[in-house]
Amino acid sequence: MSAEQGAGAGAAGAGAGAGRRGLVIVYTGHGKGKTTAALGMVFRALGRGMRVAVVQFIKGKWKTGERLFAETIPGLTFLVMGRGFTWESDDLSRDKAAARAAFQEAAALIGGGEQDIVVLDEITYALHYGFIAEDELLAALRARPPHVHVVITGRNAPDALVALADLVTEMRPVKHPFEQGMKAQIGVDF
Repeated sequence: MSAEQGAGAGAAGAGAGAGRRGLVIVYTGHGKGKTTAALGMVFRALGRGMRVAVVQFIKGKWKTGERLFAETIPGLTFLVMGRGFTWESDDLSRDKAAARAAFQEAAALIGGGEQDIVVLDEITYALHYGFIAEDELLAALRARPPHVHVVITGRNAPDALVALADLVTEMRPVKHPFEQGMKAQIGVDF
């Protein structure tokens, strides 16, 4: 490992050497672990001194373990903009407004260039429900500063997003404790 690779990044755009460019990374599929994978990248980047923002589009009604921890980390912008699971909503117009507000924040973070990584957690649900236009997201990704990485999570990533992305991982369920009637567990699932 070179000295440059081993050193902390320091500031936005740090580590931007020859050949480095921001990537669009998508974690999709019906399996567990999409947000977890994105948060692993968040903590890796923070360890390198990079500036990171996370915008959560769905989670919002409860304080997850990752949210509680994120609130203690300097240099991490962690915005919980959702109102909970949209498919359980009693007011889709409020959900749409929350998704639109989240997207405006996310687009500003992506386009502003101050962040090295911006995570759009569960934005694919907002796309699926038509709360955010697919073209708007794709335009924001194409117009971002060249050093900004964007990580997108959620099921059913649209084909155009998959085509634009540099890295796509599809999580698929093989076995899950929920199938045996076990509920989500603190520290493992939230």
